[in-house]
Amino acid sequence: MTKLTIVANIIASEDSIELVKTELLKLIDATRTEKGCINYDLHQDNENPAHFLFYENWENRELWQAHMANPLLADYMAATEGKVASFTLNEMTNIS
Repeated sequence: MTKLTIVANIIASEDSIELVKTELLKLIDATRTEKGCINYDLHQDNENPAHFLFYENWENRELWQAHMANPLLADYMAATEGKVASFTLNEMTNIS
């Protein structure tokens, strides 16, 4: 099975940047120990502090989908409801 790369862009509402950041940071340690997680790295834009990006690599799509069912993600969603202006997620494959 092919390794899966995930690129997730999260734009926090201007008045909720620190809250969203705090909640995103809570996901990191537990996710990095999940089966299939190769890396799970959070970035914050230098020019736009409301923009966060997760760059993730997983052994395969099935293990990433298991991660998506993790209760921690449900907790994140509940804590940030109405606090995220936009969210995009891309499933990608390395081609070079």
